[in-house]
Amino acid sequence: MFQLVAFDFGEGPVVGLRNGDNYYNSATFASMREILDSWDVALEKLSTASQRMAERKPLTNVKLLAPLAEPRNIYFAGANYHDHVKEMSRVLGMKLSDQSAQGLEPWFLVKSASSVVGPGAQVRRPKGVEKLDWEIELAVVIGKTGRDISEQDALDYVAGYTIANDLSARDKMARGYEDMSSPFRWDWLKHKSFDGACPLGPAITPAVHVADVQNLALKLWVNDVLMQDSNTSEMICGVRGLISKLSHDITLHPGDVILTGTPAGVGTATGQFLQPGDRVRQSIESIGEFEFTIV
Repeated sequence: MFQLVAFDFGEGPVVGLRNGDNYYNSATFASMREILDSWDVALEKLSTASQRMAERKPLTNVKLLAPLAEPRNIYFAGANYHDHVKEMSRVLGMKLSDQSAQGLEPWFLVKSASSVVGPGAQVRRPKGVEKLDWEIELAVVIGKTGRDISEQDALDYVAGYTIANDLSARDKMARGYEDMSSPFRWDWLKHKSFDGACPLGPAITPAVHVADVQNLALKLWVNDVLMQDSNTSEMICGVRGLISKLSHDITLHPGDVILTGTPAGVGTATGQFLQPGDRVRQSIESIGEFEFTIV
């Protein structure tokens, strides 16, 4: 198995391959977007190159960067884990919809593409925010243009998978001066799209190397204390369904990223939120792990 990475080894940002702890730059592609824009051809070339990695000397002193620093768009699915819906229903004291049980479609919002940062990033807590929350998410990286995609064909449009954190400023979610019933009450920009709100990494695992995307363990630690511990099998709407439903509303393009929801264990559940100096580490099976720090 090989993974796609972006890194700097002293000569500026490059893209390349990772095999375990060994890194190799690509002489063929200048950026991840270039790879994704020609995904079928690129995958064949990269697969051939990966078979010859043992013949090359791996690079040293590598600094990992976000594997896709400039996604075309970032979409995220709201309330898409059974365990998270149960958790938030209890915390908020209201019955939240479990879409699968009621035959409802998943819903999506947009996160700023400029909010992406990479492994080892120092994420500045936004001014005035006291309730900065974590949300580990499996991120789907699209590798082919598609519209009105069937669930059966949905995974054919996936280049690979990586790890995201949908950092959320909970105390900026609503405009307090608006009535509870007002459609203008919610402020998703300040809530979800501040600078650094989307740590992404450490690599993109090509979809061909993920046997079952609906059976991946995912975990998140804050200062080495395990906070989220779940599995993608807990998704209410699976990856196939998310891609299909989203594509019936908009055309998906190479370089688009879909965040697939977060499981139980967010800070809101216990009233514990991220503070300056906190270190967040997150891991998803078949992809790896990385960490970032709040400053």
